[in-house]
Amino acid sequence: MQEYYAAPMEGLTGWRWRQVHAALFGPADRYYTPFLSPNANFEFQTKELQEIAPENNRDLPVVPQILTNRAEYFIWAAKECQSRGYGEVNLNLGCPSGTVTGKNKGAGLLREGDLLRELLDGIFDALPDLRISVKTRIGWDDPAQWPALLDIFNDYPIALLIVHPRLRTEFYKGAIHREVFAWTQENTRLPLCYNGDLFTPGDVAAAPALPLMLGRGLQRDPSLLRRLRGGERATAAQLQAYHDALCAAYRRDYSG
Repeated sequence: MQEYYAAPMEGLTGWRWRQVHAALFGPADRYYTPFLSPNANFEFQTKELQEIAPENNRDLPVVPQILTNRAEYFIWAAKECQSRGYGEVNLNLGCPSGTVTGKNKGAGLLREGDLLRELLDGIFDALPDLRISVKTRIGWDDPAQWPALLDIFNDYPIALLIVHPRLRTEFYKGAIHREVFAWTQENTRLPLCYNGDLFTPGDVAAAPALPLMLGRGLQRDPSLLRRLRGGERATAAQLQAYHDALCAAYRRDYSG
């Protein structure tokens, strides 16, 4: 059966949301966390520790996502996740935020091929027993940048290459470059996942027959996974229950 993954979205898909969504409308086949951002202190922030705490993700298929351009930071964070029982971590090469890309992180690395290769060399050499997936866009400002980037990715044992076929400069606007994804399918042996503009069952039906990652579509319609699996659209009462459960989850956390 086709698998559906919940995309990492900063401020939206944290552990409280994952618990509520899985209980009421899921679970997704995998939930990817909002990115962890390790630094020279080699310490996670409190909210990052909460994201990967096993007790906050019990019985859920969760993959921590890591945002960095330094191999030693990624390796440290990945080992911290592995020590908590995670068998896969994900490298963020898709975030288009200016505060991220300005530091050559996220999609900013897509314009720095040498730095990207240095990062991938370091993390794959150091973490041979851990699944490492990559979530990426297809370039910085020109689709013609993608073949060279895919050549880089093809040199590594990436567990899953999640491709959002937009450029960094496009953010979330404009048409998806579906022809670029189709070309990718013909030019890599890496396992692929498609991500981008999947808002309705019709969008999903028109997408490649591969694992699919749902982001904004799952936020617009939290029952989308259920509908894709043959269930019904959420009723007004169910959406109210979803809203109330989220409010209660956050209220319990902050009042405690």
